[in-house]
Amino acid sequence: MDGLLIGRFQPFHLGHLAAVKFALTQIDNLSIGIGSSNRHNEKRNPFSAEERKEMIESSLDKSDLQKCKIYFVPDVNDHAKWTYHVDEIIPKYDVVFSNDDFTHELYKKRDIKVVSVPLKQREILSGTDIRLKIASGQSWEDLVPSGTAKVLLKINAKDRLAKL
Repeated sequence: MDGLLIGRFQPFHLGHLAAVKFALTQIDNLSIGIGSSNRHNEKRNPFSAEERKEMIESSLDKSDLQKCKIYFVPDVNDHAKWTYHVDEIIPKYDVVFSNDDFTHELYKKRDIKVVSVPLKQREILSGTDIRLKIASGQSWEDLVPSGTAKVLLKINAKDRLAKL
């Protein structure tokens, strides 16, 4: 069985890693859709799709990575067409993993199964909060996988986020 997990991953944090690991306990292969792939260098979307892909690939262990394929999903700004747009990019999938209410609603309208992912420390694992911590020089490294931390340091995320 094949699944889909879609997110912006700005940045890929420990909650995202837990979601991937949960999904892989439910299915054989996982398509990971990097949403808003056409957006970067913005306050809400500071990292490019390629940078986010590198974060994911460097954060997953080899056995999990072999079961995953990463796709870029640009914004279409039309909610009614969004899931069909995703289908043009992502090969067939049987289930969608998401905690986003709107994503649940859109896929349920199409009779596509949606599974909620157990949230891991949601009160501290928020991309917005992590970006703020990075920009302001607060401790953030323990909120992301070590692979993501290496990418963020390599691209000098602190300076980029401070400028945005």
